[in-house]
Amino acid sequence: MFLDALQTNLQKIVNFFGYLMAYFRRHNPLQILVNQIVTMVKDYLTMNRKLKMAKYRVNYQLYKLNQMEQLIAENNEHVFLRGNKINLQR
Repeated sequence: MFLDALQTNLQKIVNFFGYLMAYFRRHNPLQILVNQIVTMVKDYLTMNRKLKMAKYRVNYQLYKLNQMEQLIAENNEHVFLRGNKINLQR
């Protein structure tokens, strides 16, 4: 009776390690960790370029906004908004 319990427990431990090894073969945690570190380093090295592109996009959107505001101000009937039109006609 004691030997049967010991043998079943030993078989469960062997099965567990078999499942564990199969899991590590399918999902290699060391390779996943290395891949994450490599992508983190790549992101860190290209951060300035991404920041430059983001600034460029923001400046372009501000430029389009200013153009739109200027067009609205030129075509509006209010006198206090039409300052640019007089300067452009000279």
